[in-house]
Amino acid sequence: MELELFSGVWWAALGSIMLANIVLSGDNAVVIAMAARRLPADQQKKAVFWGSAAAIVMRIILTLVAIQLLALPYLKLIGAVLLVYIGVQLLTDGDGDEEDGAHKEVRHGMGAAIRTILIADLVMSLDNVIAVAAAAKGNTMLLIVGLAVSVPLIIFGSTLLMKVMDRFPFIITFGAALLGFLAGEMVVSDPAINHWFTAIPRADLIFGALGAVLVVALGKYLVSKSNAKAH
Repeated sequence: MELELFSGVWWAALGSIMLANIVLSGDNAVVIAMAARRLPADQQKKAVFWGSAAAIVMRIILTLVAIQLLALPYLKLIGAVLLVYIGVQLLTDGDGDEEDGAHKEVRHGMGAAIRTILIADLVMSLDNVIAVAAAAKGNTMLLIVGLAVSVPLIIFGSTLLMKVMDRFPFIITFGAALLGFLAGEMVVSDPAINHWFTAIPRADLIFGALGAVLVVALGKYLVSKSNAKAH
């Protein structure tokens, strides 16, 4: 569908894309904040900016092939495993004891933070991009503009969350649980096995909750095991 540039319909569609992307990127902002919070202050802003910008570029590419990707069997199962891994990793990084400087630099370098942001965004965007693609009405330029304009808002949200996490560390556990919840939902919606869950009322909520519990429990267990070994 071709939209006349800067027409009323064009601006309405642009607003829809921005709104959909902002609403659907709340979980992405949590991951960006969690991945960057342990970096030195001078690297935090760089990690948030480049991680967010690279994620938006990747999301544009992903949006163009989203419907075909989502139809692939077992793709969401793989994504769910990745989300569980990232959630546990972020939880242990956030709650663990102090490490020596060399190990902390390796584990929390800017490159590692950006890589975590990209992997998590790739996995979590599989569903999100369909709503954005629908709002773009098939107009690729509109899609790119809408996602690009959303970058500063996502960056602002991530930066604000980092400050809140420093004051309220329990939010880190909430963020990890959110990733587990999303992983559980992805398992239920995978086209290869979703027919197994049709008879279970609100299977997405049930398995989402189980995923959240799994990530938090596993993360806490690994932290306590690491602390016990250290002592």
